[in-house]
Amino acid sequence: MEPKDLQELLREKMDDMPKKAKRVVEYLLSNMREAAFKSIGEVADELEVSKAQLVRVARMLGFEGYSELKEVLQQAILEQVNPAAMLTKVLKNRQDLPTQILELEHANLEETWKQLTPEKVSSFCDIISSSTITYCMGWGISSLVAESLYMRLRVMGMRSVLLKRSSLTLQEQTRSVGPDDAVVVCELPSFVLEVTESVALAKEQGAKIITMTDSPAAPICKYSDLQFFVSAASPMFGSSILGPLFLVHLLSSVLAVNMGDKVQLALEKQAQFLHDERIFHPIFGLKYT
Repeated sequence: MEPKDLQELLREKMDDMPKKAKRVVEYLLSNMREAAFKSIGEVADELEVSKAQLVRVARMLGFEGYSELKEVLQQAILEQVNPAAMLTKVLKNRQDLPTQILELEHANLEETWKQLTPEKVSSFCDIISSSTITYCMGWGISSLVAESLYMRLRVMGMRSVLLKRSSLTLQEQTRSVGPDDAVVVCELPSFVLEVTESVALAKEQGAKIITMTDSPAAPICKYSDLQFFVSAASPMFGSSILGPLFLVHLLSSVLAVNMGDKVQLALEKQAQFLHDERIFHPIFGLKYT
């Protein structure tokens, strides 16, 4: 079942429901992804209702119980990031794909910007500038975002380590994280057990955790000291990384300005490196024909 079909079902059934049941359905409509990955107990606590109430609502909606409703919610959410399903949908609708991508990416940047606050940006700068080492973690497409932050921090002269799947598991790499360190982890769906376990380990070892995700439903959020949410909607290939990359660009730029002379010196050394003609073509010696 696609998300819009499930939403239509929820709206259609909601009209004839009693007040308390209607409030549950309103929550499901507004927090579909969160509800899909939270336990029945967590949803019940958030809504301040009983588990039995959630089971009754699920049956009102035509499901055998809450577990079946949750399974349908998860299937609907996973369809949003399933590349094969996305391609089928695009082929079926025959929309102007380039225009659709342009509009979605504009919306991703706008929505990511709206979710930022000066207080969060300031907290990010405080945590990173005071940490001994900043570990940048990601899996799959999210590792591109983590690597972008890692590269910027290194260019700024800061101690940074990239954590992504390699010859060592993330858990093995995370063992070196200490109590004076920070871990910045980007995770877009689907959510990976190894990432969650590694973030939990880093938290247990005393590190500060900064998360970048598209939803509070991401399991890593329960370990975070600071959360950033990004918009990553895409008609193809799962999630877009333009919103997260924009966030990294903004946060690292503000951090560089806040750190002043220390970063200035590092960037001057980087400028000298860019003039090394053993590596780069002479800037003014290139001839174009």
